Amino acid sequence: MTVWTPTDDGHADLSNHDTFTEGPPHNTFRRMRREAPLEWTDWDGGLGFWNVTRQEDILKLNRDTALMSSARGIRMEDQSYEEYLSRRTFQETDPPEHMATRIKVAKAFSAPVVAGFEAQIRRLCDEILDATLQMGTFDATKEIARQLPMRMLGQILGTPEEDLPWLVEKGDALIANTDPDFTEHVLDKMDTDAYRLMPFNSPAGAELFDYAKALMAEKNRTGDTNGVLHMILQPDKNGEVLPELEFRNFFCLLVAAGNDTTRYSIAAGIQAMAHQPELLGKMQAGGEVWQTAADEIIRWATPALYFRRTATRDIEIHGQNVREGDKVLFWWASGNRDETVFDDPFRVKLDRAPNRHVSFGQGGPHVCLGMHLARLEVRILFEELAKRIKRVEAAGPHRFLRSNFVGGIKELPVTITPA
Repeated sequence: MTVWTPTDDGHADLSNHDTFTEGPPHNTFRRMRREAPLEWTDWDGGLGFWNVTRQEDILKLNRDTALMSSARGIRMEDQSYEEYLSRRTFQETDPPEHMATRIKVAKAFSAPVVAGFEAQIRRLCDEILDATLQMGTFDATKEIARQLPMRMLGQILGTPEEDLPWLVEKGDALIANTDPDFTEHVLDKMDTDAYRLMPFNSPAGAELFDYAKALMAEKNRTGDTNGVLHMILQPDKNGEVLPELEFRNFFCLLVAAGNDTTRYSIAAGIQAMAHQPELLGKMQAGGEVWQTAADEIIRWATPALYFRRTATRDIEIHGQNVREGDKVLFWWASGNRDETVFDDPFRVKLDRAPNRHVSFGQGGPHVCLGMHLARLEVRILFEELAKRIKRVEAAGPHRFLRSNFVGGIKELPVTITPA
């Protein structure tokens, strides 16, 4: 049984968010990998862009930060230098500046620190699944996939639990700012110029800015050192601290990307279980499968569909003349279905090894800061889910986000039979 089959005609408009409401246009990516591995897309909403679709090219170009710069934005939207400076996080910087900032925050997300969260994550999974599985038929994105990263976010940030639904709502409005189910300020449907200096061109950015400032003021007042925010704000070896604007942008990034990407990985994994029944049996057999399962689920999900770079000089790639200043999109979603790298890429194989997926932006210095946490959350959630159930079945059509940047199943009706 196939988990999901793309329906695009092979010539989808990658600049149009509506293209992705039926899932990523993998027939288009397949054609491009085969016939046009560097193809140009014209765009009514701004300057056009080049598309890199073969995994080999993605990895090679992603390593070359001198040629492919992150310091002009990582989304396809155009922005002024003023907007860039106001919105940027360390994601939108190049070495050595990138590494200088990354070092300040990396310890909080290192493998040893994240490993210490295992008991907390397992407890949260127990609570979520005990409350949810008795429902029988429900939206798995809302009731399971959304719950774990949201509640873990509170543990990581050290925020009051009662604030979490609001924080996640604002994070959704930021990162899914092209989907009317998540925001009233849809980026390509209305004038959002009033918020052009806010993260993701969204008023939610201003609200999160204010929340972050008030939160840290309260923590400082009470001496509360719980959560990674305290760790991030400590002076480095040179006595320097993260500037306020940089901290607030980083806070927005944590709330949005740190929650949504794990949510959509979990949702994709449950979707796969509903359409490949053998996956549950493999999970229940346990053993070595848990060393590889999380990465395969994350490969299958690819929640970040692409990141943009900007060419710093003229160069010829695959016979195409890329000019200085051209936007170049690395399509992780295509790299993760590259048939020259993955055997049977449209099937979920929990024991896939090696698994050279690019969901975390591998191949360069911008590799995802939260990858250890994402793997741990995904693994533990499916370990605990597999213990408790006999069957997962689709209970209706699933719905994808309206976004060409974040790929995810926003609604996933399933019927789950408890063990």
